[in-house]
Amino acid sequence: MSRKTFQRLALDERRQSLMEATLTCVARHGLDGTTVRRITEEAGVTPGLVRHYFGSKDELIKNAYAYLIGQLTARASESADTDEDELPAAQQLRQFLLGNLTSPNLSEDKVSLWATFIGQIRHDPFFAEIHREGYREFLEFLERLVEGVLIDHGLPHRGPQCRRHAIAINGLIDGLWMEGSLNSGLYNRALLPGLAIEATERLLGLPTRALGTAGLAPHATAPQLQEEDAKCAMPE
Repeated sequence: MSRKTFQRLALDERRQSLMEATLTCVARHGLDGTTVRRITEEAGVTPGLVRHYFGSKDELIKNAYAYLIGQLTARASESADTDEDELPAAQQLRQFLLGNLTSPNLSEDKVSLWATFIGQIRHDPFFAEIHREGYREFLEFLERLVEGVLIDHGLPHRGPQCRRHAIAINGLIDGLWMEGSLNSGLYNRALLPGLAIEATERLLGLPTRALGTAGLAPHATAPQLQEEDAKCAMPE
């Protein structure tokens, strides 16, 4: 990026560029190996901009963590929000599951970053608060999706019931997301959306295929698994 091009960027774009460069460096070098020099070289800017926008490297790293959590939550939520007024509740929940278990959210880099940052939660109140806030937003969105599906099927949908279901489904998503993102080669990652859909139907007491199949509807826009995912499968 040339200096002239950079000077045309808006404030938010400058901050975003630095946070994305920070996440790239943390993924490559870990927290200890992430230096201001590496971050600014990755972003193509001068070190003075870190001090100008964030004050210090530590503050930049904390903001980058918040940015990462926001990305993960927003991308999954946006999948369910597609044509929200037209999609039935079951379709919205299905799209949400797909959004969490397909790329770009299903990513070795993202789960590695998450694991790197999660170790800071016990020692740093800022990281702990970002984690709580991201988890709260995720659960609240998931609760609304679950409530709509239960209402459509005439099932109990009081607040505490929806919260319990949301916590259980979140645990299911987290487990599949972590193992799937690490991509051990023990199975084809393309199995994950279908497993999540089937398990969610059972958790909610829904009829089989009430949430549809793992495949995306023709009009849907949830991100697809990358082509190489299909190549890593071991024989079933």
